[in-house]
Formats: sequence, C-alpha cells, structure tokens
Amino acid sequence: MYSLKRLIIAFAAVLTAGTAFAAERVHTTFDFDWKFSLAATDGAQARDFDDSAWTGVQLPHDWSMTLPYLSPEQGGHGSMGFMQGGIGWYRKTFAVPAAWRGRRVSLEFDGIYHRATIYVNGKQAGFHPYGYTAFALDITDLLEPGRDNVVAVKVDHSDCPTSRWYSGSGIYRHVWLNVTDPVHVALWGTYVTTPSVSAQKASVHIETSLENETAKQASISLVSELKGPDGRVVARKTTSATLPAAGKEVVAQDFTVEAPMLWDLDTPHLYTVVTTVRRGGRTVDNYETTFGIRDIRFDADKGFFLNGRSVKMKGGDVHQDAGSLGAAIPDRAQERRIRLMKETGFNAIRCSHNPPAREFLDWCDRIGMLVIDESFDKWKSGYYAQWYDEWWKADLTSMVLRDRNHPSIVLWSVGNETREQSDMSGEGTARLVELRAECERLDPTRKVAVTTMPDYNRTFDKNGFNSAVEVVGYNYQEPFYDSDHAKYPDRIIYGSEVFPYYSPGEKIMREYIERNPWYDYASRDFIFGYFMWAAIDYWGESSGWPSKGWPTGIYDVCMHEKPQAAFFRAVWKDEPIARIAIEDPSLPLDRGKDMWTWPFLACHWNFPQYDNTQMVQVNVFTNCEEAELFVNGTSMGVRRLADFTNNTLKWRIPYKAGTISVKAFNGGKEVAGDELHSAGAPATLRLAADRTVLAADGQDLSYIEIEMVDEKGVVVPDADRKVRIKVTGAGRFVCMDNGDTADGGAQLRADKPTFMGRAQAVIQSGRSAGTIRVVASADGLPDAELEISVR
Repeated sequence: MYSLKRLIIAFAAVLTAGTAFAAERVHTTFDFDWKFSLAATDGAQARDFDDSAWTGVQLPHDWSMTLPYLSPEQGGHGSMGFMQGGIGWYRKTFAVPAAWRGRRVSLEFDGIYHRATIYVNGKQAGFHPYGYTAFALDITDLLEPGRDNVVAVKVDHSDCPTSRWYSGSGIYRHVWLNVTDPVHVALWGTYVTTPSVSAQKASVHIETSLENETAKQASISLVSELKGPDGRVVARKTTSATLPAAGKEVVAQDFTVEAPMLWDLDTPHLYTVVTTVRRGGRTVDNYETTFGIRDIRFDADKGFFLNGRSVKMKGGDVHQDAGSLGAAIPDRAQERRIRLMKETGFNAIRCSHNPPAREFLDWCDRIGMLVIDESFDKWKSGYYAQWYDEWWKADLTSMVLRDRNHPSIVLWSVGNETREQSDMSGEGTARLVELRAECERLDPTRKVAVTTMPDYNRTFDKNGFNSAVEVVGYNYQEPFYDSDHAKYPDRIIYGSEVFPYYSPGEKIMREYIERNPWYDYASRDFIFGYFMWAAIDYWGESSGWPSKGWPTGIYDVCMHEKPQAAFFRAVWKDEPIARIAIEDPSLPLDRGKDMWTWPFLACHWNFPQYDNTQMVQVNVFTNCEEAELFVNGTSMGVRRLADFTNNTLKWRIPYKAGTISVKAFNGGKEVAGDELHSAGAPATLRLAADRTVLAADGQDLSYIEIEMVDEKGVVVPDADRKVRIKVTGAGRFVCMDNGDTADGGAQLRADKPTFMGRAQAVIQSGRSAGTIRVVASADGLPDAELEISVR
C-alpha cells in the first residue's frame, strides 16, 4: 500500500508534527529498534524494566532459527524441524508526541507465533493465540503523550511444536503503527468487487466501512477515486453520510470503468481506490486500496475460467518458511519465490495450511499468480483444537477481511484433512456449513472449499461432508475422479495435494505407479487444478533425524531448481526443452517420505566411482519429438518421445568422463539442447548476486550464489568444503544455506559447507546509502568477493 521509504518519512513527520498534521492518517512501519530476550521472566512488561542487556533486533524476527537443533534424544521434534520454541519477550520504546492527543492510535500485527500477549506501558492491551492471522489493537487509552512509551510483547511457544510443519517463533511478520482521526476508515475497511466485467466496460462496487469514535454523530463526505494502472483517475464519486455516535456505517458506491485493463496471468494490471473522508470542510482520513478488475468462474464440467478463458491451474502447495530465513521473511524474499515459480511454469499456489503474509499476496497480485487462501489445517483434532471454539470466527474474519481485495485470490479453503470428514454424527458437517456460511457472509464473490484426505471407504460422501461445500479438494485421490464426477456432477473438484512423481493405486494409495499424476489432470477438463505436494522444500515434517525438513519439492530450500523441475517445464510450457538428468540412487540426497520422492537425479557428469564399463542411467526431460544423446561427441542413439512415458527419454550407457550432451528436434529441426561437463579439482569460488543495487530501507535483500568451480569454471559437485562469508559496509549478513535439508549446521551462521558444489548467502541492506562488500573464503582456495550498492 505504501513504499517503505514513504512510511519511514511519514513516521518521522508524525513525531515532529503540529496541529497542521492532525488531518492525515499515518500508517508506518514499526519494525525497527526492538529489544529481544529469551531469558526474561514476567515483569518484562513494565515500562521501566531494564532491557539494556537484551539483544537488538528488527522485524520480521524468528528466534527458532537462531537456536541449535535438538536431536530426538534431546527432546527435538521432527514436525518443527528439530528446532526449538520457548518463551520470548520483545520490547520497543517509542515517542508519543503531544500532537497525538485526540487521535486514535493502534498497532497492527501481521503475525506473531504464537500465544502473544501485548502490553503498553505495563498494562495488557490484548492477547492473540493463533500465529497465522493478523490483528490490530487500539492502544490510545494506554499511551502517555509527550513522553516515551513502551510496548512489550510476550510470545509463548513453550508448547512447541504447534503445527505439523515448521512454524517459527516470534514476531515473524511486520508490525505497523496507525494514527487516525476519531472518524476514519475501519481496519481493512474497503471492500471492492467487480460484479460485471467485459473488454468494453466493468462495473466496480465499493463498500467502505467507516468508524466514528466520538460521542456525537458525524456528518462526512466520502470521496472515492479510482486510479488506473498508469496512475490516472478513471472515475470519481462523492457520497454524503451521517455516522452514528460511537458507531459504524457502511457506505456503498458504484462506478463504471470504460475499456478496463483486466487483471490476468500475463497482464496483472492493478487499479487503486484512493479513499478520502472529509468532515467540516477538512480531510480527516485517507486510505488506499489496490484491486484488480477480473472475472472468475468455476464450472463442474469445464473447470476454471479467468476473464472468460479456460485456465488449468498448474499449482504448488507452499508452506510459509523461506529456507534459512525461517518464518521471518522480508518482502523481497516473497517476491523472489513467486517470480521463480512463475518462471518455471506455475500459475497457482495453495497456501498450506494457513493465511500467508500480506506481502506474499501483494506479489501474487503484481506478478500474476492465482491463490487459494486457506484458513486452518485441522479444526478440533489438531493443534488449533484448544482455540477453535472461541477463536475460529475471529481468525476466519481476519483472513477474509484482510485478503478479499486481492485479485489473485480465487478461492477460500477452510480446512485441510480434518478428522471431521469421517464423523458420522453430523457435527463435522455442521461445522463445515458454519465455516462456509461465514466466508460467504464476508465475501459472497468467491466459492468456499474444503480439502479431504484419502478415504477409500468414501465416508465423507456417506455423511454429507463433501456436499456441504461446492468445491472439494482431493488429496491423493486420482483413482476416484471419474467415478465421483459421475456420481456428483455438480461437485467442483481439484487436486489439492498431488504426488510429484508416483500415481496412487485404485485399491491402495502406496502402489508406486511410475506415471506422473499430472497427466490425469491434463486430460480431464472437469478437474480445474493440480497442486503438487510440495512445490518447495520446507522445514519440519521431517522423515527422521538428521533430516530437518521435507525434501521432495522441485525447489530446494534455497529455491534452486532440482533436476525434476525440467519435467514440469516440459509439460507446462510451450518453449522446447531438453534437460539431462543422471539417475543414481547413491547420490547424497535427503530421501524424504516414500510416495513423495523422485528417483535420485543430478545435473552433473562426475561419477568417478564408475569406470568405462559400468552403466549409467541418463534421463532427458523434453517436450520435443526426438533427441540424440552424445558422450564426448559420439552418438548414443536417438530416442523418440512417443516411445516413452513421463516426457522422459532414457538411455543406459557406459560412463565416460568428459562431456555429455543432447540435441532435441521437432520436424527434423534442432530446437533445444543441453550439456554437462565433468569437473576437475576445485580451483576457486564463484560468487553471483541476484541484485547488485539495493534500497537503503533496512529490508532489501540480495541472494549471493556461491559455487565451487574448477579451472574451467565447471561446478565441482563431489568435493564439498566449508565456505566462510564476511560482510562489511552498508549492510549485514542474514543467513546461509546449501539446499540440503539433512545438513547439521545452524542456519544463521556465516560458515557452511557447499552441497554438491553450491551454497547461498543472504545479505540485507542497511538504512544508509553506501557499499556492501562480501568476501567468501574456503580452505585451499583463493578468496572471492563482490560489492553491492545501497541507495
């Protein structure tokens, strides 16, 4: 909504403002200059508590990533990636100018994991147990204008683990400070819909929720301006209203936009509503909302339609952690993940199994990525059970109100693999009906889904559970698609979780059929989407020590594409591709859980354990008609795609060091190719930054790829050694990783071994302009360095 630089300027302004500033809303970052302790006890909420020995941190912050792993013998748990929880305290001292008297001040927390108690000047301001939803607290009456004030947050994750995957611990999302007039737009108070959309014109309906926190009724004028993607005003309307004393009022306005620029996957055009509230001849509030003009439709026979065009969702299930950053994910990391997924061929993401950070959705809007937004994992049978009865409505409301203006979101999902799906008493079905009704009350423009786990007895159909919603997500249930579509022709079906390589059997799930499930989706119009589990490796849900996470995604935790990503490029994209992948079960890869694995693959040609007589399995992922394989210039034969399954050509050939290459053809014309070279001894480190210019906002990131290469520049995959990173200048080292979920090194250390010749460091800008110098060193190799500008 606001750039971070503008927010910092705005906050500086409000701290020095006089009465002339009183009309303006302030929405500013509250991320910097916090103190943190894992050793503090109750009493740390007091304003005068001595926190001088605490550690300075900035948000987002995930303390679990800073602690050593705990093995099972030490009490560690695989669902948390063998990382620790505990009780953490945060404190921040901030000035409250006298000019704030008569205004409303609130703190907006995007996410705290979990059981957060917030204090202001020693008094409790609120409590929020669920770690995945945003909330705001009005702290006006707890402040003391004209002096320093203290906010303290106690985060109790001593009951870790509390999710089936890595959750992180702490204030792991952004915090915002809001200062408004007593008459203002409510939190998440604009709701923008597009009831009718065509290429010629679109209708836009806006409902603005206004609050009057004075003792008298207030007469106001609500001015709404619609700005197009180019920033020009395309429509404007003023509506008068009278707000009741100490009350709320929703004001509706309708607009027509001629020749709208539609939000679509390849053209994600975004509009902005600029809301201004005027009272007594002056502006008392202003507010901006981003939205997109687009039309979505689901059909039980034909699937999903975006702006009248049939779109098959090529999706991935994604947990929120971002590798060595843990759950504390700066905005740039969100952008990077979504852009890399889009480039591979994904067009959809299912948020598993909780609402994501708002910045994640912002980037999906900007990049053109469809989203299924999910509120909960389990209901009354999982970790959320203790909070469900009291908090489900508030948490669901938080998700829908915060997220409903995002054009990327096309579906609400209210639960994943709940035990209630097998309940024959009717209680589980009634719970689902209640959840659906609340979603539709808050946002009637989107359908509501639930996701079911495999049940070969189909209990969820016998008890009416699946019939309580229009859309049902099937986890690993491909054998039932055709029969269920015939039995329940009005049911809208999608593959909410899909094995990435094997297909399940008709009688048992673990039948290990070597036919990629994608083909079941590509051949059936009535299934609107495919979502692989999981697109990206993640921490937690380990298959057992020493593995710290789930290793079977098509990206590792560094977001490096694995060899199998080429399969999805081949079947999802039009560009010709031919990618060599060597299949070898002895590769040093984290195996993961059986049905979710691929054969072990590597994109290198270093197998010194084999001599010239031993055979090697060579796979080529391709969408071309035929391909010819060569080793050191000698042909190993031509293979035709029509003769193989899974878009994978196969050769079994003797290993010989040197160069292996492939040429792929369509209609006899060479259209794609690939080659791998055997590497020699390590000669140097090679560094490459994805960004060499960063914003001086204290939040921007550069990802430094580290490769150990031979004298010819070929990555050496079989002689790993520890790399040390030193960062000086106008930024800081954040974390380091190598993509191996079984690695034992702490994530936030600035030294880590390469894995198959690669590692990655993440560098963050400071808040002043200058130069960051990054130096990488390893025993026996010359140092490598690069510089990054901060502006």
